[in-house]
Amino acid sequence: MKEKDWDYIVKLEKAIKQKYGDLAIQNPASFWDEEKEKKYIEQLKTLYKKENTYERQSEKVEINGILISKKLLNRETNRKCPECEKYSFKSKDDVYMTKFNCCYECYLKYVEVSKYYERADLKPRLGENKCQK
Repeated sequence: MKEKDWDYIVKLEKAIKQKYGDLAIQNPASFWDEEKEKKYIEQLKTLYKKENTYERQSEKVEINGILISKKLLNRETNRKCPECEKYSFKSKDDVYMTKFNCCYECYLKYVEVSKYYERADLKPRLGENKCQK
């Protein structure tokens, strides 16, 4: 085994000290105290809690030979328009279903028409607006 060249180590430390300052050659443990240790342990605890919740959410369940995330199984989707009773796979309908509680076609029929009549100070001929604003 090769012995350490102490002269080289001293020269290297002096060069580092000259270039980067006194803090660069200090032992990091010299700045550590009990208060910092407690803060570090608390940070570790919160990190482990977050990791545990993430692992629970990303657990996989086998259904018919396929692994599916538990998070996906708990999700309920409403793809059926309450006005026209159509079932839709379109992402555009998802947006209108969330905001106006109807599909895109019903939005055009009821909501957009009523907005037009409101701007023109006219009463809509269709009657009440069936979708929520």
